[in-house]
Amino acid sequence: MATNLLKGKRGIIFGALDPNSIAWKVAERCHEEGATFTLTNAPVALRMGAINELATKCNAQVIGADATSIEDLENLFTKSQEILGGKIDFVLHSIGMSPNVRKGRTYTDLDYDYYHKTVDISAMSLHKTLQTAMRLDAISEWGSVVALSYIAAQRVFPDYGDMADAKSLLESITRSFGYHYGKAKKVRINTISQSPTKTTAGQGVKGFDGFYNYADAMSPLGNASAEACADYCLTMFSDYTKMVTMQNLFHDGGFSFAGVSNEVMEKFSEQ
Repeated sequence: MATNLLKGKRGIIFGALDPNSIAWKVAERCHEEGATFTLTNAPVALRMGAINELATKCNAQVIGADATSIEDLENLFTKSQEILGGKIDFVLHSIGMSPNVRKGRTYTDLDYDYYHKTVDISAMSLHKTLQTAMRLDAISEWGSVVALSYIAAQRVFPDYGDMADAKSLLESITRSFGYHYGKAKKVRINTISQSPTKTTAGQGVKGFDGFYNYADAMSPLGNASAEACADYCLTMFSDYTKMVTMQNLFHDGGFSFAGVSNEVMEKFSEQ
């Protein structure tokens, strides 16, 4: 049920690729809750996805941008403010890609050119986005930036590869830039560490079904869905969370603090 939680707020949503994307769900919910926003993704992703369908549904304009390019980001923030009629109130950073994972390279046999691309796309892009926004004074006071993370930043998931390093850096940038942007403009920056989610990108990780089923069995509430994550993002964009910043917020049904579950114990106790 819509409550106009974000009525009057303007945003930029990165990373909506198809209806399975968390960013896609966030866009739908933001529209339902009264926000206006632009949609953006890398040009190659725009050709692959169905983002124009989402744009029509949400009455949003699409601005192609490579999040690793300062020039593209400057254009994105400038055009978004022109289209939306003012400064940006919220940003969703839903960007992650590892050529090493896609090519099946193990963590102990990385291609370092690929590694650099992983870190640039999946983590440094957040710093570039924030630095560009701050320099252009594009985000309004008490604005909110949310980036999507995963618990592999803290724990070892062998097949997650160099994406784990990227997520660790993403969370560090959130804390460091959160301090500086908070002092300067009261802009708050947080990451949401989501359960394994059946997105197009997530299912590309080797052993994803094992990740998903294990987390679901370990979590007292089960895995959090993409729709539930979208709702959580909306609360972080709203004025109800104005004093929350520099945090990594686990949205995982309790997985992050569960030591073991009866279901997992029973599995290992089977004779």
